[in-house]
Amino acid sequence: MKHFDLNIDKFLEDWDLVHAIRELIANALDEAHLTGTHMPTIFKTKDGVWCIQDSGRGIQHKHLIQNESPEKHAAPSIIGRFGVGLKDALATFERRGAQVSLLSKHGDISLLRRRKEGFNDETLHAAIAPPSDPARVGTLCRLMGIADKEVEAAKSMFLVFRKEQPLATTQFGDLYAKSGECGQIFYNGLLIGEEQNFRFSYNITSATSELRKGMNRERKGLGRGAYASRVQDILLRSDSKPVRSALAAELENLSRGLACDEMMQWLSVQLHAVKILNAHGNVVFLTSQMCQERPDLIDAATTSGSQIIQVPERLADKISGACDYENRPLVDAAVFWQQRNDSFEYEWVSVKSLDPAEAAVWRYRGRILALIGGRPPLVRQIRIAESLRPGQTGDFVTKGVWDPHRGLIVIKRSALASLEDFAGTLLHEALHAKFEVGDVSREFESRLTDLAGTLAAQVVR
Repeated sequence: MKHFDLNIDKFLEDWDLVHAIRELIANALDEAHLTGTHMPTIFKTKDGVWCIQDSGRGIQHKHLIQNESPEKHAAPSIIGRFGVGLKDALATFERRGAQVSLLSKHGDISLLRRRKEGFNDETLHAAIAPPSDPARVGTLCRLMGIADKEVEAAKSMFLVFRKEQPLATTQFGDLYAKSGECGQIFYNGLLIGEEQNFRFSYNITSATSELRKGMNRERKGLGRGAYASRVQDILLRSDSKPVRSALAAELENLSRGLACDEMMQWLSVQLHAVKILNAHGNVVFLTSQMCQERPDLIDAATTSGSQIIQVPERLADKISGACDYENRPLVDAAVFWQQRNDSFEYEWVSVKSLDPAEAAVWRYRGRILALIGGRPPLVRQIRIAESLRPGQTGDFVTKGVWDPHRGLIVIKRSALASLEDFAGTLLHEALHAKFEVGDVSREFESRLTDLAGTLAAQVVR
């Protein structure tokens, strides 16, 4: 029997058996990855001993030395880097009254307390005996005095045992649906943090310098600052349908202050949500103020079948003039109106082709416009079209259009069926041009009221 001084007297007091078991599992997973062997097995024997078995090269006493492993350092998918985790685990088992033994072809390792050579101080030592099975493959960790729930809790810290499928995979890591109340943050499959108000869980596979600095020997309680940038990187590159649906819901919650932290705190994520929604849906992004002040916009958008999504002012500034991932403009109010006007398809009607009744009605346009002081200066042309906008939803039929970009009033031919229909349509569009106001607004209602009063007074007199 040989004794190897672990040089441990004080250890991590906030560690319990779950954390110690976690370290043994992490070591077994790392060994499987480095050696290309199959997954470790975790099982309980008939006599109540919990075992962790890998098929690697077998533990040796040198693995108990606290030292950076060049082999592990060079492997990006490895969980551990230093020998300190294993030593802390062994100390925790001893402190919490559990028994642990590590068996391999290189020897059988157990724990005892004994004096340091030449001193009266007692420290924890590894007792290394000749191997009980020289042909043993890998390392067998035997744990006695361990409750089943502690093993299950330790296993739950690893994605590999949870059988969950990612919603999206990126070069920086994977995005998962959160399985409980909290979003969880993993690093190479090991749980390192929890977030109460996250919408998703994340497995980071490419560490930033901040994360590497933040990863401490406890491997828990990392602040958000350690992994925030990588979480954003993963989320900004996730574009699967479940992610899009979730971001759409969170974006709508944003204006009400009910969104998840990823959406509430990171403008980049807000803009990402806008871009993927713009690319995959018929949406219009408006501020809450615009929704209140421009009911004409709401009416036009809903009539055209668009979904209105309210966004905060600072996000609206980012949307203006920007494009989505398909290089299409993000649809704010200005883009919506431009696209709406451009979408009108006109089959122009020549005045010469009107029948006598239609021509007679058409000739009243000058007298009708005289009721509001003549043709508004912005109106360069008034034309007739056989049809206006195709694919319109709802029961309302558009009979006229004011296109401010071209200074054009377009009257649908069917409005010439009666003088009343034509006069009402022409005056409606002319008021838009004269006062530069939109539909369904208080100002436009006021102008219509003034006009109705003027016309009624003339009739009465």
